This record gives sequence, C-alpha cells and structure tokens, in this order.
Amino acid sequence: MDHPLVADFMTPVPATVEATETLRQAAQEMAEHDIGALVVRAGRRVVGVVTDRDLVVRGLAAGLGADATVQQVTSGQVVTVRHADLVESAFDVMHAAGVRRVPVLDGDMLVGILTFGDLAIRRDPTIALVPW
Repeated sequence: MDHPLVADFMTPVPATVEATETLRQAAQEMAEHDIGALVVRAGRRVVGVVTDRDLVVRGLAAGLGADATVQQVTSGQVVTVRHADLVESAFDVMHAAGVRRVPVLDGDMLVGILTFGDLAIRRDPTIALVPW
C-alpha cells in the first residue's frame, strides 16, 4: 500500500452512545463490548468520543453521579476524519488535535473509528497490542 486510506485501518461499525444516555449506560456498553471508548451521537450526528477515562476523571472524580449524561463529560469539539483520507493525513489531524481516537465519516454517516493503535500497527505490523 503506497498511499493507504483510513478505510484500510479503521475499525468499522464502532460502538456508539447517545449524548443523553447516562454515564452508567456508557460504562455498561463499554464493559459489554470490552472497549474503552464510544462514539457519542445526537441522533444521527456525531458529536464526540467518550472514553472510560472521561467517565472517571470528568465524571465521577468531578462529583458527577452515574446518572449524569454522557454529554456532561464529552468535550465540546469533535474531531473527525473521512474514510477516503490518507492515513498520514489522519495522523496529522489527530496529532494536531491531541486526540487518540477519531470517528470516521463517509459524508455525514459514521462508518468507523480510527485509533493511534490502528496507526501503530500500520507503522509496524509486528506490534502486539494485547491487554495485560
């Protein structure tokens, strides 16, 4: 692959959570899928990414209860990339924004999520990203 595209490295059909759902519901969704991040949506529109760390640091540690909404712990700015973007361009976008995960769009439709882990594997396919 001389000029790999985001579509070649993204995780398709990412798990999502509605912005109005509770931190408890988000945590249960993460546990069910054994993942650490969900794409946040308001209806069909992508409005951010929430991580397990967001639930703890921005939520519980800040005094919010498990019934607080996901939108209360999701940053206001959403950074996305397109499925047809070059991987190197996506890396630059992620690096400039200081984010480790970005929703991948095709037009306005969510089609995947791209992580720094996905990009690390592209740079070195022998990397074993396994849980402890």
